[in-house]
Amino acid sequence: MEKQQKSKLCCRVVLFPQPYTGHITPMLNLGNALHSKGFSITVIHTHFNSPNPVEFPNFNFHFIEDVLSKAKTPSSGSLDTITILNKSCLESFRNCLSQILEHASKDREPVACLISDPLWEFAGVVADQLNLPRLALRTGGLLASILYESLPLLQEKGYFPLQDTRKEEPVLEVPPLKVKDLPPEIHHDVLLGMVKETKRNCQGIICNTFKELEGSILDRVRGNFLATPIFLTGPLHKISPTSTSSIVTQEQSSITWLNKQAPNSVLYVSFGTLAAISKEQFLEVAWGLAKSQQPFLWATRPRLINGSEKNEELFPKEFIEIVNQRGHIVSWVPQQQVLAHPAIGGFWTHCGWNSTIESICEGVPMICLPFFGDQKMNARHISDVLKVGLQLEKQLERQEIESVIRRLMVEKEGQEMRERVNALKEKAKCCLMKGESSYESLDQLISHILSFCGAEMVRSRNNQTIP
Repeated sequence: MEKQQKSKLCCRVVLFPQPYTGHITPMLNLGNALHSKGFSITVIHTHFNSPNPVEFPNFNFHFIEDVLSKAKTPSSGSLDTITILNKSCLESFRNCLSQILEHASKDREPVACLISDPLWEFAGVVADQLNLPRLALRTGGLLASILYESLPLLQEKGYFPLQDTRKEEPVLEVPPLKVKDLPPEIHHDVLLGMVKETKRNCQGIICNTFKELEGSILDRVRGNFLATPIFLTGPLHKISPTSTSSIVTQEQSSITWLNKQAPNSVLYVSFGTLAAISKEQFLEVAWGLAKSQQPFLWATRPRLINGSEKNEELFPKEFIEIVNQRGHIVSWVPQQQVLAHPAIGGFWTHCGWNSTIESICEGVPMICLPFFGDQKMNARHISDVLKVGLQLEKQLERQEIESVIRRLMVEKEGQEMRERVNALKEKAKCCLMKGESSYESLDQLISHILSFCGAEMVRSRNNQTIP
């Protein structure tokens, strides 16, 4: 059936993700889903942070030149590096996309559209110049979208520059946020550029979320994009027939260790691929884990600590002796597989959107330690709206860490959160079923993309049953 669909559709989609894990993963998951529905997939990517094409045999990759891949020091992944990429990749992207369109014309396989990350500020301009329809994939949650849209209003209202004396005040214009959740002014240009790029002649917005998770926010988002269709097709990692591999090397020993642990007993700890903490904070985390007396799986990737490549050298000998077999420390884990493991009872996370939605989909409550970007908004939504997680609101300190871990893992408060997140897990499953919200949204997205290829493509698609 699938081969028959592909031969009938004969239509190509070009993907252009930002080169960071939190952006690459949902874009390639979307590509996997579209490929399974009969589309050919081409990925334009920087040499910097590029995935291994061998792991994606169904995609055609084209790599463009950038500045960061030639840099001597690793990128921090801050919004400053996104500005650098935007300045260095325009011409190479334009040339690459032009060549793809030229070859597609010769091969008689039309390119239906470009799907780009709106953090690429020039993608819409180039697509317009080449007369190619463009959709945007928003890789974060809807609350972040509302905040970024509201930044000019919040500037007028006097929230900026941010003041420590006001940090606990509510942001009445964007509930449930507090002042301390707002992004600093230094990042506003990039965030407002993303809003502008999303609106610039964009013919559709795809969001990695689902109605049952953020439906209360959806009407306000639609109000900001009255003429643009919005497709809530998440959770994308669940609609992707094959799981997108991480660009970070994973260790499978964690699964072997988890197999020996009791159900719901292990706290999984991971702060994502970019966040960095000080040596002092690292030791507070370690001792907080030790004092909690709870089993834990801790992913301590290289450069987790500012200025250090080898984290294991910092573990005190006494810490190793105390945790003994109770803790398992590795550089990285297959996160989706870990979160789905019955031994996992909680997730201490940086609250990146991928980690947030993956945790919800597996029914795992969270401890929230956001660092930057949309992580603070996600953490506030997790703790104050969904009520499926606890925030570490103060500075990292071992006594508070011990207390929060025990609240989540062994006390009644944590059990109530586990019940709420399990209810969300069931909603995440249901939304992907035929006739439900994300299933229907994906179906509408496919019809929308095919409409760019002409009426004949739509008729061809309507004459087949797409599972």
